[in-house]
Amino acid sequence: MSQIDIKSPKHCANKRFHFNKKLFKIISTLIFSILSLTLLIWFLLHPSNPQFILQELDIYQLNFTSPHVLNSSLEITLEARNPNQKVGIYYDELQAYASYKRQQITLDTSIPPYYQGQQDSNLISASLVGNGLPVSPSLGYELGRDQASGKMILVVKLDGRIRWKVASWVSGRYRINVKCVTILPLTPFNPRGYMNSRQGTQCSTNL
Repeated sequence: MSQIDIKSPKHCANKRFHFNKKLFKIISTLIFSILSLTLLIWFLLHPSNPQFILQELDIYQLNFTSPHVLNSSLEITLEARNPNQKVGIYYDELQAYASYKRQQITLDTSIPPYYQGQQDSNLISASLVGNGLPVSPSLGYELGRDQASGKMILVVKLDGRIRWKVASWVSGRYRINVKCVTILPLTPFNPRGYMNSRQGTQCSTNL
């Protein structure tokens, strides 16, 4: 009579355990290799942060309808530069707004997403508006004091996400915060606006 080989449930369980362990090692090795390659590319290329310059800012309206309600209308032109020779940049979900005395004085304005090639530069124009925007009552006093001094400090901010592109590889999204501080001379209304700045203000960029 031939011998019948009957495997016990414990033997089958051990076999499945060794198979799952081997599969886990293969997947872990693959993931580790991909991450290592990504980090190697990152450190070799070492992409620099994009650079922003506030080329022009025009204010067409900045007044109060009550001590704590502000109306504002601004036009901005920003220049975005990619200083990298081998890395492109995708700009996603960009939002621009203006603030004065640490208070937001316009609503968020969306900037259409776009791609920027190596060492390219692009101009970004946007209208920043805030109608009936609630603000601190002290803001009117601060504005009056600045009018007496003949100048005011205004901040333009740009928040969003970027992705790096190297050949066909595209990174995940990284949050970007841009801050442009400009000093505006307070002048009466003129054909181009209430006050304007064309100083080419260098902005700070944080990732």
